[in-house]
Amino acid sequence: RTAVSEGATELHIVGGLNSKLPFEYYTDLFSSLKREFPKLHLKALTMVELDFFARLYKMSDEDVIEKLKAAGMDSCPGGGAEIFAEPTRSRICDHKCDGDRWLELAGKVHQAGLKTNATMLYGHIESIEDRIDHLVKLREQQDKTGGFQCFIPLAFYPPGTALSSLPGPDAIDNLKTIAVSRLMLDNFDHIKAYWVMLGKATAQTALHFGANDLDGTITDGGELTHAYAAEGEVKMTKQEIITMIENAGFEAVERDTVYNRVEKAMA
Repeated sequence: RTAVSEGATELHIVGGLNSKLPFEYYTDLFSSLKREFPKLHLKALTMVELDFFARLYKMSDEDVIEKLKAAGMDSCPGGGAEIFAEPTRSRICDHKCDGDRWLELAGKVHQAGLKTNATMLYGHIESIEDRIDHLVKLREQQDKTGGFQCFIPLAFYPPGTALSSLPGPDAIDNLKTIAVSRLMLDNFDHIKAYWVMLGKATAQTALHFGANDLDGTITDGGELTHAYAAEGEVKMTKQEIITMIENAGFEAVERDTVYNRVEKAMA
C-alpha cells in the first residue's frame, strides 16, 4: 500500500523453492493483489520457479503458466539464468534447472503472450567462452519467440557467497560486458545498466557502452540491497537518476514495466 501510494506501478515477486506451499498460495496471492491494486503490474516468478512448480505440483508447463497468468501474473523477470554453459552452471547453482530448460520455459512464457527479461551472472568462475555461449543462446531463443524485452548483465558480488575468495569483475570488465552484450544481442531492444551492482559511476558510463536502461530508483535499501550494492551506495532518488542520465548527455525517459513511455498529466 505504501509503495502504491508513493507512485509504484510494478510489483516484482520472486522467492525460494518452497515445497511446503500449495500452488493456490501463488494464484491466491496474485489474484488478491490484482483485486486490491488492479493497475499494479505483477512481474513475478523466474523460469527456475516455474520449472519447480511444474515438477512439484505435477502440472504441465503450459498449465502452470496459464493459471498464473489468469491469476494476474503480467510478466516474468530474468533471474535464474546465471550462466547456461556446463559444467560451470552445475558448479555454481546445481539446485536450479539447466540452461536448456530455462530457455525452453522462457519460450513457453512468450508463447503465452507474456514478456520476460533475461540475465547473465558474470565475473565468477565462468570463462569468456561461457559468456559468449550464453549470449548466443539468448539471441537464438529471441529469434524463435521474440519475448525478451531486456537483457541485464549482473556483475557477481563475491562477499557472503561460497566464492567469496574471488575478486569479482572490475569496472573495465563491466563496461566490456555491456558493450559486447549490445553487439551480440542485436534482437534485444534494451540492455540494462543495473547501478546497484555496477556502482553509480560505472552505470552512468555504461550508457556510452550500449546500455539504454538505467535501473532503478531505490529509496529504502533494505538488507538485500545493502548486501549487494556496489561501493556501499544503496539509494537513488528519481531526481538523482534523471540528473545522472542528463549529465551523461542523454534524455531521461520514465517507462513502465513493458517499456511504454510514461506520460505525466500536466497539473
